[in-house]
Amino acid sequence: MDLSDSRIVVTGGAGFIGSHLVERLLEDNTITVVDDGSNGNFEWVADEATVVEGSLTDESVVAEAITPDTDLVVHLAASKLVDTDTPRRQFEDNSEMTYNVLERMDAVGVERLVFTSSSTVYGEAPRPTPEDYAPLEPISVYGATKLAEESLISTYAHSHDIQSWVFRFANIVGPRLRGAVIPDFVEKLREDPTSLTILGDGRQEKSYMHVSECLDAMVYAVEHADGAHNVFNLGTRTTTSVDRIADIVADEMGIDPGREYTGGDRGWTGDVPRMRLSVEKLAGLGWEPAQSSDDAVRQATAELLDEL
Repeated sequence: MDLSDSRIVVTGGAGFIGSHLVERLLEDNTITVVDDGSNGNFEWVADEATVVEGSLTDESVVAEAITPDTDLVVHLAASKLVDTDTPRRQFEDNSEMTYNVLERMDAVGVERLVFTSSSTVYGEAPRPTPEDYAPLEPISVYGATKLAEESLISTYAHSHDIQSWVFRFANIVGPRLRGAVIPDFVEKLREDPTSLTILGDGRQEKSYMHVSECLDAMVYAVEHADGAHNVFNLGTRTTTSVDRIADIVADEMGIDPGREYTGGDRGWTGDVPRMRLSVEKLAGLGWEPAQSSDDAVRQATAELLDEL
């Protein structure tokens, strides 16, 4: 699909990744953002975008945002906490939002959908994990709902002629990131630069990708992969540990704090302590990440230090 001169709906477009994507797509397209403000900031939404404020669990909001002249829906909206206090609500809301989007697309003849999924659908899988790894056994409700949503999208792709691109994200970092390890460390160390409390044992090791490369990869895949249902991992070829992230954040802040650990091999219930996705499928299409995980973390840290 050529991502130019299109009318595109971005759900969750006031959020971290969504707001950056809106800025990127506005260069050549007309953008409608639909968001309820729960995970984002409407101040991040570019003025040129049209905003529909409300939840995708409300079918009238979905109908207002997705119209017969829509060319593409990019569905990022979700309840994102892995260790949520309301797991049933999270599963029901995320599944309902995706079902409402798909039903509305089918009803008005919108044929293209991009969906942001997660590495959590794999659970604790061997690494690097390819897209065709099975069985998929998520260990968090968030991972389970992403897998359920992927299944709905696959059904509509194969039975309702909706072309789909599903992206399973590693940890995406950069400006506007909130509620994640880098901004958490920055805020803790600004409050007390002498000591840092780290969840788990600090040896959790995962792949981190800068949001700019994430968007590059998404746009490239949509423009070059033409199957009915396309699934791609997005990440880097390297990993970094929580302890290493602490090193980078402290270095960027010019401090040398002591460390305390909460203990255990994972930071919270449902946390996958080690994750690295295979990115060879996307590389075979012609796109590869330029940064390492450490590079992405360092760039994001510098940006967040300026922003927070």
